[in-house]
Amino acid sequence: MRRFAQLFAELDATTSTNAKVEALTRYFDSAPAHDAAWAVYFLAGGKPRQVVPMGSLWVLACEVARIEPWLFDECYQQVGDLAETISLVLPLGGETSDIGLAQWIEQRLLPLRGLPYEEVAPRIKSYWQELDSQGRFLLTKLIGGAFRVGVSKLLVQRALAAHAGVDAKRVAQRMMGYTDGKVMPSPERYMALVAKTEEEAGELRDAGQPFPFFLAHQLDAPPEVFSSRLGPVSDWMVEWKYDGIRGQVVKRNGEVWIWSRGEELVTERFPEIVAAAQGLPDGTVVDGEVLVWNEADDRPAPFALLQQRIGRKNLTKKILADAPVSFMAYDLLEQDGEDIRGLPQRERRARLEALLKDAPMRISPVEKASSWLEYAARRKQSRELGVEGFMLKRLDAAYGTGRTKAEGLWWKWKIDPMTIDCVLVYAQPGSGRRSSVHTDYTFAVWNRAPEGPEEVEAVIEAIVRKEPPQPGALQLVPFAKAYSGLTDEEFRQVDALIRRNTVEKFGPVRSVKPMLVFELGFEGIQRSGRHRSGIAVRFPRMLRIRHDKPVAEANTLQDLELLLNL
Repeated sequence: MRRFAQLFAELDATTSTNAKVEALTRYFDSAPAHDAAWAVYFLAGGKPRQVVPMGSLWVLACEVARIEPWLFDECYQQVGDLAETISLVLPLGGETSDIGLAQWIEQRLLPLRGLPYEEVAPRIKSYWQELDSQGRFLLTKLIGGAFRVGVSKLLVQRALAAHAGVDAKRVAQRMMGYTDGKVMPSPERYMALVAKTEEEAGELRDAGQPFPFFLAHQLDAPPEVFSSRLGPVSDWMVEWKYDGIRGQVVKRNGEVWIWSRGEELVTERFPEIVAAAQGLPDGTVVDGEVLVWNEADDRPAPFALLQQRIGRKNLTKKILADAPVSFMAYDLLEQDGEDIRGLPQRERRARLEALLKDAPMRISPVEKASSWLEYAARRKQSRELGVEGFMLKRLDAAYGTGRTKAEGLWWKWKIDPMTIDCVLVYAQPGSGRRSSVHTDYTFAVWNRAPEGPEEVEAVIEAIVRKEPPQPGALQLVPFAKAYSGLTDEEFRQVDALIRRNTVEKFGPVRSVKPMLVFELGFEGIQRSGRHRSGIAVRFPRMLRIRHDKPVAEANTLQDLELLLNL
């Protein structure tokens, strides 16, 4: 644990990519395989499950530090992070433990899950006693399931490649599925990542392992310049961009696996796709999109319907009937056990069409037009067709790894997002290097159009006085959260305003005097019984701060209702 805590501190202390890769490489050079296996899991985005409620850690920290809860709360308000607060208030322990990361996780932390408080309390107290402040911080993060670190999976792959002396693209391929929480990290799985040869790695690798997903770049140029920038339309394959779950269907050794782009194994959630893929030859991997398809309209159903399937552990007959899924295939990555990603797009497409000619699986249709301007006109029908725009794929492009232009080229030509002007009402700190800055915001719209500036001012004064809104009166209704879209400097400026205009504090969350209007963009909108507004938006992000717009001119719930019908 001490060695991993030191690595965490090094990564958190720098923004230099090279420095982070060097720190990671040094760690892998010296760490035992079992510890390195867990380190890769956490660093690459594996989510630790909470083993003890955060409230219990709060109580325990007060007991060990011998301070009153109100004093701990005051410290927490200033620090803004529970794990960091605990690490600061606890008294210094004894001799620092040399127990490795794997032993801490497997023999100490995982067995805590489900134990009564009476058994958990003495164990955690003794664990804190064995660690310094840095180790306690990291341990508390792992116990609470809140571990985050400012390093990308790409940097982890680069460090593993440098450590092992193998190509980073091979490491990326071997890492697919590594962070799936259903399989515990092990020395064998780690050795498969850093094996010198593919034969060695293959002996240790799972049969159902997918390929790294190839990701598209956003295309933001006007269609009038496409010919000069992209070349003629004849060089490209154009498909609709579907709003589903990106996935790979793997058929090997008589079994079917379904992987999401997030490297989560989701096979059991989609039995219809498993049944459709059973007839595929062994040694087949197909890339595509999981969709709920509306047979009556012959178009994809809204993503909200697919979400019903994602969040259900038990698939009832009703769920299967109400939200039947299908797989929209658009690329062939492996055929007869051979990796064909290096073949041109046109040849992979021809092989895909031949393979699925009689299979019960949809193939993404290719659109045809004589010019980019004709495609632009057709793209305007996207929302009507239930899609997000077009995908452009060069016919001579290979299937690359990640978002790269080195091996091939894909563009996503999406329609403009829906937008709404809304008011900042709550804020809380971000994570990692933004943990001391309020970057995660909650936005609200008016429940109806204000009758005038005086009515708006009265509402703001009532909020500052902490008075609850009266039934039927004008009020701001929260409807979305967002944490991306602003520059670091804009975040700092907004953070200063938040601190000067805080109305109340609820742990790390602050309610803010309504004073800032933001333009919020989002990809989709749907009704939701789980939200006070009755509406949920998809992928919200801040487009700009509307310094030019007073709070009274923010949008209303009725404006959101109109977007539901687009």
